[in-house]
Amino acid sequence: MSQRKTNTGGREATLSVIPGKFALSVGKPRLPEPVGFTWTKLTDVARIESGHTPSRAKEEYWNGPIPWIGIREATGNHGKTIYETSQSITELGLNNSSTRLLPAETVCLSRTASVGYVVKMGVPMATSQDFVNWVCGPEMSPTYLMYILMAEQDSVRRFSHGTTHQTMYYPEAKALNVLIPPRLKQDGIVEVLGALDEKIATNTTRAATAKNLAEAYFLEAMRDASDEAVLGDVLALEYGKSLPATKRKPGNVDVYGSGGISGTHNEALCEDPGVIVGRKGTAGAVHWARRPFFPIDTTFYVVPKAVGVSQVFSYFLLRTLRLDEMNNDSAVPGLNRDEAHASRIRVPSEYRLRVFNDTASVLFDLVASTESENESLASTRDTLLPQLMSGKLRVKDAEKVLENAGV
Repeated sequence: MSQRKTNTGGREATLSVIPGKFALSVGKPRLPEPVGFTWTKLTDVARIESGHTPSRAKEEYWNGPIPWIGIREATGNHGKTIYETSQSITELGLNNSSTRLLPAETVCLSRTASVGYVVKMGVPMATSQDFVNWVCGPEMSPTYLMYILMAEQDSVRRFSHGTTHQTMYYPEAKALNVLIPPRLKQDGIVEVLGALDEKIATNTTRAATAKNLAEAYFLEAMRDASDEAVLGDVLALEYGKSLPATKRKPGNVDVYGSGGISGTHNEALCEDPGVIVGRKGTAGAVHWARRPFFPIDTTFYVVPKAVGVSQVFSYFLLRTLRLDEMNNDSAVPGLNRDEAHASRIRVPSEYRLRVFNDTASVLFDLVASTESENESLASTRDTLLPQLMSGKLRVKDAEKVLENAGV
């Protein structure tokens, strides 16, 4: 594959100064430099690169061997190193567009639409024009830069402009300054924060494995299911309740919309773990809530009715149905509850249900505990990150925090 050395061209760096929180700024800010840290122009320690989208009209430009990062990769993998992408391009597409093949370890920041999401390339890739990319030199750790951009996500959005869609333009990107220590100290900070992220990644894999295993037990239970029933006799889809954003009070209760968690509240509509189904918007989407939750009026929540039917069984059962097709009112798109309740399904014997529930409940308890631990680990990381990068906390002290957290 060819690899061209390029630059973004276009307008020069802005002369404006817009300070961020502590480690990122447009222009050099009048902010203190802690001992061992220096405000450095990012383009002095990293080469800035842009991206592009090859012509969609040319089939021969797409589905090739070159991974191509689109905006969904960033929003779905914020703060992660990615090795695969949902779209790819060919050598022909690369050579007949302004996109660039960038090396592994390139840091990619989304600058349009969903501004402020950051990923790192695990292998050579290209990106769309929605990203500004940095190929770091020896004085700048790519992972350290990714952590800076994660910690300063709100600042990146403040550096952006636009009425309909916010965009971080290249004059601001070219003028970025970062507060950094020497490379050896960067690596030490990365090691501390990376230990937390590695534990989070391990837990995420464990949770996914537990869910996959529970699904295998569900399929085994359904294999010999011979009794037929209508869904409404087995479980009920109840309407969620209205909860305007202005009335939400932050708390430890997850608020679910049709697309998943949309915030938190201090009061629960459902006290136990359960299932939420999208009614409007992402109609038919099935979500598992592992703790008390509040389903809003764009959703249904599940109430089991038949003997032996658990929330976990309901979760897998609903995932096997084509709920997204159950809408007979085109004027008001959404999941039709009566049609869903009338669906014909197969139900395992009470014995099979009991065996499944006993096994799946243990697995979903494991999912809940690992996800809960991940929340705590992520909170610890997000607390340490600004303190380490602003020079307020030494690496040795942060390592003690990790020991206390069992990492």
